[in-house]
Amino acid sequence: MGNRLKGMLETLGDLFWLRPAGLVALGLLLASLAIAADRADSLPEWLSPWVYSGGEAGARDLLGAVASSTIGVAGTVFSITVAALSLASGQMGPRLLRNFTRDRGNQAALGIFLGTFAYALVVLRSVRSVEEGAFVPHLGVTGALLLALLCVGTLTWFVHHVANGINVDVVVDLVHRELSTAIGDLTSATETLSSPSASLPGTAIALRKGGHLRTVDEGALADWAAARGTALTLLVRPGAWIFPGVPVAEVADATIAEDATEAVASAFAIGTRKAAAQDLEFAVRQLVEVAVRALSPGISDPFTAMAVLDRLGSALCEVVPRHLPGNIIIRDGEVVLHQVVTNYDGLCDAMFHMIRQNAANSPAVLLRMLDVLGAVLQAERQPVRRATLLRHAELVATVGRASLTDPAALSALGTRIERLAESARKAEATEYS
Repeated sequence: MGNRLKGMLETLGDLFWLRPAGLVALGLLLASLAIAADRADSLPEWLSPWVYSGGEAGARDLLGAVASSTIGVAGTVFSITVAALSLASGQMGPRLLRNFTRDRGNQAALGIFLGTFAYALVVLRSVRSVEEGAFVPHLGVTGALLLALLCVGTLTWFVHHVANGINVDVVVDLVHRELSTAIGDLTSATETLSSPSASLPGTAIALRKGGHLRTVDEGALADWAAARGTALTLLVRPGAWIFPGVPVAEVADATIAEDATEAVASAFAIGTRKAAAQDLEFAVRQLVEVAVRALSPGISDPFTAMAVLDRLGSALCEVVPRHLPGNIIIRDGEVVLHQVVTNYDGLCDAMFHMIRQNAANSPAVLLRMLDVLGAVLQAERQPVRRATLLRHAELVATVGRASLTDPAALSALGTRIERLAESARKAEATEYS
């Protein structure tokens, strides 16, 4: 249930309109409270000098000006946001738009202007002339003035925020922080349960609905299998695309295959977009997309790719003391669920394969990749992981030798390969000493 709740919260975070709608509702509530306080005439004496004291005509003009100006600026804010999204989509990839739509600052800025507009309208409709009953909401008008000042400050901050938000270094750092959070949430400080052997094949389970697998409630599936004395094997993991009619799991007991299909369907959260709640490679793919686009012939920006490699190396250093998720779940001493998980090989493949393939003609990026692998190699203490890092270093060296023609670049490539080999020998000597 916890994983399903995480997925629901992430889905709510993707809704750009949710926070602005909440601020509009807050504006309506504040306006109603201000009008009620004015009708009750419960204003303290010490506040009187700071409260609007004009008449009905002045109140109408002031509230009308606040309402018309804030809705106009709200349209401008929306236009700036769309322009920033278009620019970011072209330079860094459309999948990174998720980070802009989830940005609390953009949502809050639009919500403040819309909430102020709603507040001013509600207070304006309560103003009455002498013929209508003579009511001027002095406290409500004062609140509109304060909100107008807040909007001035918000507009100034918003321009700075958008200009800073489309900076590629800021975007890369934002995605790196998301990756760091995922590492903390989806890895553990203690060793997890894993089995090197695959489970016995069983009856295939397929779903009718297709889409991206966003989250899986492994705990519920493990409990279901334990209660029925059987075992489930998941064939997909969060982040995978589910094809209708293609097996996604297997159940050991063929007599309860229909019941197992219902359990798997209820435990799987399938949507049109990927989610980061259980997918460790989600933020990795976002970073890699930025690097690959930066290396495209139309942009040719190796500095952005090098910045991405630095963040990927930092993420691997964060993984050094952590343990990746285990592939089995045990209930009462029996393995009841086998699952597909992200391992270290897969994580490194997702980080480096596409960047290396697109950086064949960029010696700066290839050399930085070797530097990053060398730095992680010095921090890593597990032999299996070091072998993975050395494998990627050899792949980079192979690409470099085949594609680079600059003698200086080839010499630097050889120097870094020798340095990596020396680091590996020192690590092995330390391990066996």
